[in-house]
Amino acid sequence: MGGWGAILAFCGAMTLVSCKSELEKKAAVSPTEDASQFVTLTDVVPDAIMEIRYYGTYNFVGTRIDGYEEPTALLTRQAADSLRAVSDDVKALGYRLKIYDAYRPQKGVDNFVRWAENIPDTMMKRYFYPDLDKSVLFEQEYIYEKSGHTRGSTVDLTLFDMQTEKELDMGGTFDWFGPESHPDFCGDPETGKYTGDNHKSPAKRSITPQQFANRMILRNAMLRHGFKPLDSEWWHFTLKDEPFPDTYFTFPVKQLK
Repeated sequence: MGGWGAILAFCGAMTLVSCKSELEKKAAVSPTEDASQFVTLTDVVPDAIMEIRYYGTYNFVGTRIDGYEEPTALLTRQAADSLRAVSDDVKALGYRLKIYDAYRPQKGVDNFVRWAENIPDTMMKRYFYPDLDKSVLFEQEYIYEKSGHTRGSTVDLTLFDMQTEKELDMGGTFDWFGPESHPDFCGDPETGKYTGDNHKSPAKRSITPQQFANRMILRNAMLRHGFKPLDSEWWHFTLKDEPFPDTYFTFPVKQLK
C-alpha cells in the first residue's frame, strides 16, 4: 500500500490509538461505594482530636458539605496505620494530631465545584480568601473537579499542643486560599531553614521563624512515616503508597458499621 492509502491507514491507526488512550484514561479512575477497606480513624488513632470542618459551617463555603453525615474521619487502613505512627512520634514531643478532613466523598467535591461556580456567594471570603477574587479559584487551582481525598489516603491536619491546650501556631488557618499556605512560604521546607521571604503574599503577610518551625514539626513527622506533602497546603498529606491510586469513593462520611 502506498500514497494516500498508506497515509489514510496511518491516520486511522493513530485515531484508534488516540481513542484507546482516552478510554484507558477514563477507565483508570473509577467510582465505587465499597467502604470495606476503610476504618474510622479514631479506632486506630484514639488520641486524635476531631474538628471536621466540612461537617460544620466554619469552612470556606459556610455550610455543611454534601456527604458529611457525621463529624468523623475515615481513612484506608494503610493510611490510618501510618498516621498512628505519626501520632506516636508527636505525642512524645507533647503534641496530638488534630484532624480537619480525611476521606472526602465525591459529592463533597461536587459541592465545592458548584459553590466556586456561584461567583456572587462570598459569605466566607474575609475568613478564607480575602486577597482573591472568587472567579480565579479554578484558574489558580484552589478548587478541582477531582480530589486526592476521594481516594481515601489523604488527610488534612495540624498539631495540638498539650501544654498550652491550643493548636500549635502555624501562622495561618486551614483552607486559607493564598501563597501564605504554601510549605515554602517564608522558608525552605527541604532544609527547614526560615528565610522570611514573603514576596508572593499579595497583602505582604508573613509568618515568624517559630511559626515556620512549627509547620516543619508536622511536615517532618508525616514524611518520616510515608506521607508526601502538597506544595500548596502545609496541612495536606497523602500516603505515598496509597492502596487505591486509581479509584475514587462515593460513600458518605459516617461511622462505619
